Amino acid sequence: MSRRDQIRMNTGEVVDYLAEQKVINVATIGPNGRPHLAPLWYVPRGEAVATWTYRRSQKVANLLRLPQATVLVESGESYERLRGVSMECDVELIEDTGDVAAIGTELLLRYSGEPSASAELEAGVATQAAKRVGLLLTPTKIVSWDHSKLGGVY
Repeated sequence: MSRRDQIRMNTGEVVDYLAEQKVINVATIGPNGRPHLAPLWYVPRGEAVATWTYRRSQKVANLLRLPQATVLVESGESYERLRGVSMECDVELIEDTGDVAAIGTELLLRYSGEPSASAELEAGVATQAAKRVGLLLTPTKIVSWDHSKLGGVY
């Protein structure tokens, strides 16, 4: 078995990893043909992820031209702890304000640790949702690695 096969995560491991991490790096292609890279908070949806961003952002302009992105989630401070998932994704832009607000609420609950949304939080999210779009990033290709599977043997 190759080293690559040894460190690959299975589907369940990828889903679990995405659930425990907090930041994705999203690369879209800018008007000059170069990658535009931006970190975002996200909500896991199995192997897919959902997030929101400002409607007038460079990401959205890029995605309107080409609704594809590469997403990277990675962690580890030393070689034997390196873990990550890179995904080539098709991207759905979600423009319905109610759907965008639902993503925003999920995001704020996930990152605040609050068990449920207060009326104040929902009002704030609704205000923000009018200026934003949701993004559903669905992988078409996944590459993963978990160096801890090597058990310290390299």
